[in-house]
Amino acid sequence: MLTVVNREVAVSRFGEFVLVRRHGFVAELVLDRPKAMNAVSSAMAVSVAEACRALGGERDVRAVVLSSSSDRAFCVGADLKERNSFSDAELVRQRPVTRAAYGGVLELPMPVVAAVHGFALGGGFELALACDLIVADETAVVGLPEVSVGVIPGGGGTQLLPRRVGAARAAELIFSARRVEAREALELGLVDQVVGAGDDREAALELAGRIAGNSPVGLRAAKRALRVGYGLDLQAGLEVEDAAWRSVAFSGDRAEGVAAFNEKRAPQWPGE
Repeated sequence: MLTVVNREVAVSRFGEFVLVRRHGFVAELVLDRPKAMNAVSSAMAVSVAEACRALGGERDVRAVVLSSSSDRAFCVGADLKERNSFSDAELVRQRPVTRAAYGGVLELPMPVVAAVHGFALGGGFELALACDLIVADETAVVGLPEVSVGVIPGGGGTQLLPRRVGAARAAELIFSARRVEAREALELGLVDQVVGAGDDREAALELAGRIAGNSPVGLRAAKRALRVGYGLDLQAGLEVEDAAWRSVAFSGDRAEGVAAFNEKRAPQWPGE
């Protein structure tokens, strides 16, 4: 990892194809392989996983934006040129590398917002699905077309899409392999917000900034409760929530939040 400071923004590069910019308490994880429209090669997957491990350990990062340096696409999915060159044995060995990239985004402990424009297909859409919220611009086209080339969504799509839109809707989208444009994607719940062309990154950073104004301890605990509790029966889910509540109830952030409310001032979160 190489870190440089560009005026007020610290930039860290992870390999050739991933960089992280810091905007105060918000980190921007940038997919930076524009010539290939961010097709996920093995090298890029390694870098995404490495960047996520680094971000996950930074206590002063309260929110993350996953963005793209490509004008044409957020990410077009797997690097098929590379993948088609693999032998069966090489494909098996490459599988954990790919899983680590998608899993790295999914397991980030703080809220993550995807900034999507252009194509977000296959593994590219799965990276967005691994985020908590998706901001898309009006050029966005999303979808999971894997069955049209003889495979299935393998970056979490068969599990994450039903959690967003329900089992029947996910089945229709995966089985048909169809591409969905931004406005319909918003109607179906595939994305959470649609903005003007080229405005997805700024809108995502603005949203992440609003999120980052809240307690970092509270944000991580709330995300943990949401992710772990979803899909459990109600009583089990309430136990997950209770455990998360206990982890924040006696924290410095809670004490500061109460004090700031009583004193009618903005909180200065200790983050512990």
